[in-house]
Amino acid sequence: MSGGTNNGWVAVAGLGPGDERLVTEEVRAVLAEATDVVGYIPYVARVAPREGLSLYPSDNRVELDRANHALDMAAEGRRVVVVSSGDPGVFAMASALFEALEARSDPDAFDIRILPGITAMLAAAARLGAPLGHDFCAINLSDNLKPWDLVEHRLRLAAQAGFAMAFYNPRSKSRPHQFARALDILREECGPDRLISFARAVTTPEERLSTVRLGEATPEMADMRTVVIVGNADTRHVGRFVYTPRSAR
Repeated sequence: MSGGTNNGWVAVAGLGPGDERLVTEEVRAVLAEATDVVGYIPYVARVAPREGLSLYPSDNRVELDRANHALDMAAEGRRVVVVSSGDPGVFAMASALFEALEARSDPDAFDIRILPGITAMLAAAARLGAPLGHDFCAINLSDNLKPWDLVEHRLRLAAQAGFAMAFYNPRSKSRPHQFARALDILREECGPDRLISFARAVTTPEERLSTVRLGEATPEMADMRTVVIVGNADTRHVGRFVYTPRSAR
């Protein structure tokens, strides 16, 4: 990629859902050029160390600090890659970088590039079949960056609108009760027969897939490594697959 006035740049790169074969050649090429890599600890661990490359792993709740560190290094002429899992624009570091950039006096002085990746939602859907084959939405069920009442509001409206839905960060040890509440809302709005799929650690050796009816779903079926996909009223089984027809009733 081309450099700025000091030849420094920042690339925000998606590493895909887990299988190294799903990392794009574009991302591999920019990692080969990088002088520095910053990101959440397990994502930086996926980058192979080499001479001339500095790795800066950090905690998951310091996104703005990480973004500012990347911009500071780029301003010094460094070639910096900010790594995310999946796609960097889906509940990930691209937004954090632009939020940090917004506070800079001259944002156009930075050479920035966003490199897409395969997000977990799409990898999970592919493993399951085609549950997102019609209109769908993605909702992050974590309330770390937004209030839980807003999560509930969006969840209820999405269900009422008839979307298929993909949920990120459904259930953690610190908030195990919230996914139970989400399931209650889904059953209220969609009934007990709607298909719900749980795709854990997709494309990794720990991958686990299951599909049940909403009335059979329990909170323990999901954790932070699980993408949950709820079909619309037309979503159905065909053999071992789940799919949503492209035509709506």
